[in-house]
Amino acid sequence: MKQQLKWLAISLMLVGVIASFSWQWWQEQQSALPDGITSGNGRIEANEVDISVKYSGRVLDILADEGDMVTVGQALVLMDTVELQARLDRANADLEQGLEAVKEAEVQLSKAHNDLAYAQQRYDRAVKLLKGNLVSQSHADERRNALDSANTTLSAARARLRTLGKGIDAYRATVRQIEAEIAEARLSAPVLGRVLYRLAQKGEVLGVGGKVMTLLDLSNIYMEIFLPAADAGVLQIGAEARILLDLAPDLAVPARVTFVSPQAQFTPKQVETRSERDKLMFRVKLKIPTKLVLENIERAKTGLRGVGYVRADENVPWPAFLNSRLTGTAQ
Repeated sequence: MKQQLKWLAISLMLVGVIASFSWQWWQEQQSALPDGITSGNGRIEANEVDISVKYSGRVLDILADEGDMVTVGQALVLMDTVELQARLDRANADLEQGLEAVKEAEVQLSKAHNDLAYAQQRYDRAVKLLKGNLVSQSHADERRNALDSANTTLSAARARLRTLGKGIDAYRATVRQIEAEIAEARLSAPVLGRVLYRLAQKGEVLGVGGKVMTLLDLSNIYMEIFLPAADAGVLQIGAEARILLDLAPDLAVPARVTFVSPQAQFTPKQVETRSERDKLMFRVKLKIPTKLVLENIERAKTGLRGVGYVRADENVPWPAFLNSRLTGTAQ
């Protein structure tokens, strides 16, 4: 037991010594920074993207595992579409039946046009004969009734064709909807990244919005640091930056300032004095250029800690230890 306590004490002392030297090194680096360049601690981060189902259903297959690299458009998950396919077949059959009904209605409409023309001719002839006293008034009235009936039949044929046409639009909309649902059954990667979590298994039934996996968007890698108000206040979006990682302190990674928080963090409820205002810290986002990330995509990792340096004054040259040694353009 005494031996274990002895080793624990030694370990704690070593940790304290390392922490002390690290702090002293950081302080020396801070003091070595020229005016116009400031820094803050942070870690490499990336956005997480959830891959979720739009409609409920059974997972047919999962095509990527945790840790796999995926590209934009790559198929990740296949959902069971047997039921959807059956619905699509039924919808297509209804559509075909509706189209046949439209053809029949068009024939009926054409016949109604012909019947109306014939009824009009017979009525016109009856009117002429009536003027010459060659037919009775009742005969002319019969022809008039026949003409009115033909007009009514034509109107009904037109209305039926319009109704069938709207039905065809509804059938086609149903087909498009089911086809869209079938297309949604194939879940693809919206970003270039790595599978972070696999949240479902093959054969599992998911509800609407059920998550299948989570991706880490490696095309958008950044570090967030916190700077005091005096430094953040003069910082411009697009300002040049450098990132030094703890695992590679001799390799400066180029970056750009893409966000400066308009609100302070760790803000006291009441800020009355200047000394208190000087303690306000603002969140600053340093984005590593996408081109550079893509060129080193296999080495891209998140969670790595380091120090971010920003240059508020572009006329101030970078110190030697911050000259970029990693190729790429900080766009």
